[in-house]
Amino acid sequence: MSHFTPRVFSGVQPTGNLHLGNYLGAITKFVALQDTHDCIYCIVDLHAITLWQDPRALTRNIREVTAAFLAAGVDPQKHIVFNQSQVSAHAELAWVFNCVARMGWLNRMTQFKEKAGKHRENASVGLFSYPNLMAADILTYRATHVPVGEDQKQHLELARDIAQKFNTDFAASIKEHGHENGFFPLPEPLITGPATRVMSLRDGSKKMSKSEPSDYSRINLTDSADMIAKKIRKARTDPEALPGEPAGLEGRPEAANLVGIFGALAGKPVEEVLRDFGGANFSSFKPALAELAVEKLGPLGERMNELMDDPGYIDAVLVDGAERARRIATPVYDDVKKIIGFIG
Repeated sequence: MSHFTPRVFSGVQPTGNLHLGNYLGAITKFVALQDTHDCIYCIVDLHAITLWQDPRALTRNIREVTAAFLAAGVDPQKHIVFNQSQVSAHAELAWVFNCVARMGWLNRMTQFKEKAGKHRENASVGLFSYPNLMAADILTYRATHVPVGEDQKQHLELARDIAQKFNTDFAASIKEHGHENGFFPLPEPLITGPATRVMSLRDGSKKMSKSEPSDYSRINLTDSADMIAKKIRKARTDPEALPGEPAGLEGRPEAANLVGIFGALAGKPVEEVLRDFGGANFSSFKPALAELAVEKLGPLGERMNELMDDPGYIDAVLVDGAERARRIATPVYDDVKKIIGFIG
């Protein structure tokens, strides 16, 4: 894969109410990757519409994810930040990949089964073929690395299968057009250390989620300092003191969650947090956690709100990012058209 320029691609769905789980699980990782890689960060609005979206809410959500990236420290000058629908090569290459991928491959995708559930016949075709679009997102930039969580590993495998099949099916034509070792790279997963799994503040066995009915189950990135402190104060716990080492957190999901959040926000391993707080009750741990969360998230939320008040600026960032993304994507798709025999 050495003849491909190392490049990271990552897409984030524009779903509203970004919360602490999104921040610790993905956004902080994106900020860190900027120092070591060329990054393309995409707000994947074409993916979002596999389920019906209220148009006004979708516009707002695209801006909110962009605001979160910028507020957290993603640099849109050095790297590329854009929304997917502004670069038509994603959808055009996805159609080519619809014709390369096999039904059997997509039938094996567990995420479709989970999302469609019992109503498989009523699911949109887009929800079924979503992984082909995800492959196009990555490969239209000939990206070599993709930061993926557990739930997306299978989709990245599929992207590799599609790249491999395209390279094989069109091997002679690829060579004819001057590409010696295949046209698409086989993208690798980028493991960025264990992502913090942030659980609900009301139930430590469930992931923090925007769809949970109670707003007290999550910390939204735009929550005020007072609201962050209040939610942590009300977070569910157990009556025991904190243990001195991680083994003591087994069977205590709420305690493990709050300690994990503290560690992630402080940039410390859980062992160190427990060395500092082992033996303490939640009545003294929660105020320390609230103070840390307000210190880390308060400025982020304020900056996000400022940015959201200036939609013109956010839209300009996305337009500029899309223009730079097209400079990479268009020549790649033009080559694909030649390779498969299209004219023009």
